Amino acid sequence: MTSRRAVLTSASALLALSLTAPLPATAAEPLRVVATFSILGDMVARIGGTHISLTTLVGPDGDAHVYQPTPQAAAAVSAADVLVMNGLEFEGWLERLSEAVAFDGATVVATRGIDPLAFEEADAHDDHGDEAHGHDDHAGYDDLGVHDDHAGHDDHGAHDDHAGHDDHAGHDDHAGHKDHAGEAHGGHAGHDHGAFDPHAWQSIANAVIYVDNITAALAQAAPDHAATFYANRAAYVAELEAAEQEISALMAGLPDDRRTVVTSHDAFGYFAAAYGLSFEAPQGLSTESEPSAADVAAMISQIRDEGIAAVFVESITDNRLLEQIARETGAVVGGTLYSDSLSGPDGPAPTYIDMMQHNATILSSALGS
Repeated sequence: MTSRRAVLTSASALLALSLTAPLPATAAEPLRVVATFSILGDMVARIGGTHISLTTLVGPDGDAHVYQPTPQAAAAVSAADVLVMNGLEFEGWLERLSEAVAFDGATVVATRGIDPLAFEEADAHDDHGDEAHGHDDHAGYDDLGVHDDHAGHDDHGAHDDHAGHDDHAGHDDHAGHKDHAGEAHGGHAGHDHGAFDPHAWQSIANAVIYVDNITAALAQAAPDHAATFYANRAAYVAELEAAEQEISALMAGLPDDRRTVVTSHDAFGYFAAAYGLSFEAPQGLSTESEPSAADVAAMISQIRDEGIAAVFVESITDNRLLEQIARETGAVVGGTLYSDSLSGPDGPAPTYIDMMQHNATILSSALGS
């Protein structure tokens, strides 16, 4: 019979062994990332893949112009390691949220390094070459990419598709980013953007810069996964470049007299500059703007005078005004464009690349002959 002493001795030996044996390895926690709206969320998901846990605050079909942060958004931001924002005063609610939440992670300004269109250029839809703006170092935007104190907005969930990036260095330790300040653009009441058009993602060349900034920030925050992030970036950029070739070919095929696009709000200045189009919108740069009767009358006159055959509604706007303008001018509604938000997974624009291709296809179909 085994003695009680022997049992106790064996138990003691097992306890000692358990205290000295190495514990099983636990998987590293994924990097907690918050993106402010769905287009950024898709880009972040492609780069971060399975190594991040992503929350997108303004989800598919949401309007970041009028977004109001929720308690869930505050909780997500306060827990985040990295916060990815557009900048250029697109997220007008972000500063207020950042002041209310003790966010101590890294903030990535995705538009860092982009030469932004000034409001006047966005309205005129001119080329945006260096001579047009010449601003590489705007106050409050200068050379910041990652900085430490900002915060963020609502709540939308994880993505896990991945893709690429190759070799870009990032934004290390810049702080206190405040987007461009500026007066409200004359003629459009109600929006609070600064001096520049924030819709820079409407150019695929700019999207590559977004992706570079995101990749460098994730690599800095999780250096053990940097090689994966940069490999994902390389694959994604290859897809972006292929999409750019397709879109350029579609837009180049439009007749010279059918290159004016009328849509709800002025979100397509970068698309116009990239592909030689002209976009007109009664609502201005923000969906919060209320066009005046004079703005609407001028738009109706322009459509009639120029023989514009089609107008285009947007997925995030109240389209009754555009539909009224179409009725009064005899123009047809050429389709729905996606400007500031992706569609849901079953819609025509569930990813950034899908969105750009969808918009180009809709424009080509309505204006191409």
